[in-house]
Amino acid sequence: MAVVTTPPTFPSAPPVGSPLPRRGDRYRVVAPNNAHAPKLVRDFVATLLRVTGHPGLVDDARLCVSEVVGNAYCHTRSRLIRVDVAIAPHQVRVHVTDDQPDPLPLTAPGSGAESGRGLLIVDRLAVRWGATVQGRGTRQTKTVWFVLTAPVPEPAP
Repeated sequence: MAVVTTPPTFPSAPPVGSPLPRRGDRYRVVAPNNAHAPKLVRDFVATLLRVTGHPGLVDDARLCVSEVVGNAYCHTRSRLIRVDVAIAPHQVRVHVTDDQPDPLPLTAPGSGAESGRGLLIVDRLAVRWGATVQGRGTRQTKTVWFVLTAPVPEPAP
């Protein structure tokens, strides 16, 4: 049974669940949950996007991945962070899973806060995002996912 946790005061409410697309290439990296994880995963995703012909998504993907993996590092005791990336012709979908199903923050940070803006950044850059808790009892995981789409080319004059 899946329980969806969403931060209701963020600018747009994330939709329920987001399975990886059936089409496209899928990749996975598993990293230890340490201070190096955000950079390792960020570089992994950036390389995937460049190699698969999605250079226009690299900057946004690097930032979103850094924020989500950084949150897992800072706010969970999960031993490992699993990152699944699905690359389709016009979009990339990233799922970041940890072993601590704590809910996401319920409110956005105040204007004077020095941290807590990571999910706001994801909300601004991703076309869709959300979080899902799966499993039962002590075997639960939390996945934060987001979808980025290829930039629409400007029409020729």
